[in-house]
Amino acid sequence: MSIDIASLKDMASQVRRDIIRQTHLVNSGHPGGSLGCTDFLVLLYFEIMKHDPSFNMEGNGEDMFFLSNGHISPVWYSVLSRSGYFPVEELNTFRKINSRLQGHPATHEGLPGIRVASGSLGQGMSVAIGAALAKRLNKDDRFVYVLTGDGELQEGQVWEAAMFAPHYKLDNLIVTVDWNGQQIDGPNEKVMSLGDLKGKWTSFGWTVFEMDGHDFNSMIQTIQAAQNERGKGKPVCILMKTEMGKGVDFMEGTHQWHGKATNAEQTEIALSQLEETIGDY
Repeated sequence: MSIDIASLKDMASQVRRDIIRQTHLVNSGHPGGSLGCTDFLVLLYFEIMKHDPSFNMEGNGEDMFFLSNGHISPVWYSVLSRSGYFPVEELNTFRKINSRLQGHPATHEGLPGIRVASGSLGQGMSVAIGAALAKRLNKDDRFVYVLTGDGELQEGQVWEAAMFAPHYKLDNLIVTVDWNGQQIDGPNEKVMSLGDLKGKWTSFGWTVFEMDGHDFNSMIQTIQAAQNERGKGKPVCILMKTEMGKGVDFMEGTHQWHGKATNAEQTEIALSQLEETIGDY
């Protein structure tokens, strides 16, 4: 399979611009983690997953994606819109009254691409496990993907789910952890150390891979390896090293931009570092 990495990089640059512009427009939102997960979500939606923007809630015959760390909705909204789920211009309504693009993804407004409300941290894996079980019962051979944050792993429900999936041999489930080392109150190591993550997931019965979340070749190889684990009776966890704020020099590597939007001057600087490749909305 030939993958056009240059086009993926162009899309990632445009999505990062969308993130900055969405959050600045309402002076609200979570740009840091969104920028860090941009490359991964662009790859997932534009190359890896089989999905249909006409959207059926059940996801029959499609790969399904669940965003557990729902506060990084700006990147997901951008990728969904640029994948054809809804008009790109709707990004202008992010976090505004009566908008479908709420700060955390929700379903009651019927936004295509969103199958469950998320943002109450710790719950996404459990939902994804339910979807994976349903696909197995329905003899649907597609995958279920879920993205979680590393700080989110401090939630106990995550580890209940981590016990459940190997017990039921859910080898159609691929969990990716955004391992950026930051959370809202500071570095993970200061708030609550995560310890040996690879050792933890392995001991729970998962097959574990690591990848660079800003290197498309690394991600492609790792996700393909994860898919090749199908049939071996174990779910897969990918520990994805990313940098919060990736792409904007003054935002990179710090928790300061976890939930803070840029002001007018900062927005201008940020956008000057991100090429407009596809076209702003």
